[in-house]
Amino acid sequence: MDPCSNSFSTVGADVEYCLPDRDGLVLPWDAATIFVNPPYGKDMARGTRIGHWFARAVGAAAAGSEVIMLVPVAPNTRHWKQFVWPVASGVCFLYRSRLKFHLGGVEDPRGAPMACAVVYYGRDFWGFAEGFRCHGAVVPLTGVVLPETTGTLF
Repeated sequence: MDPCSNSFSTVGADVEYCLPDRDGLVLPWDAATIFVNPPYGKDMARGTRIGHWFARAVGAAAAGSEVIMLVPVAPNTRHWKQFVWPVASGVCFLYRSRLKFHLGGVEDPRGAPMACAVVYYGRDFWGFAEGFRCHGAVVPLTGVVLPETTGTLF
């Protein structure tokens, strides 16, 4: 599922919500796996912010879905303090610093003006880590059981 898709999406989710007809902040998130690349700024017309998307992701994960979010790295913001650090299973801080996004179906050559991360909510942190470790530094967060180590770490 992709609850904040668009007509040019390359995600290929079975279920896609696209504004203006299908609002992903209103419609149900009841898929087993959910990909979220939310709008990064404020939507003045709708009165929404990225924190609303984080809240929905946390709710879907609490209901049993696995959720990954592609978001700006902003660890000092309210939404990271409320919806990432205390409840996400892990984060992949992407090595590629300026991701390329498509605007209107055409790649924007400038790339993102900020670093991005993939935040994971779900029960399979190790599967997430295996899939994303080639893309960045994967860090476990809440509730992840780390393997025992042998020898010294330093």
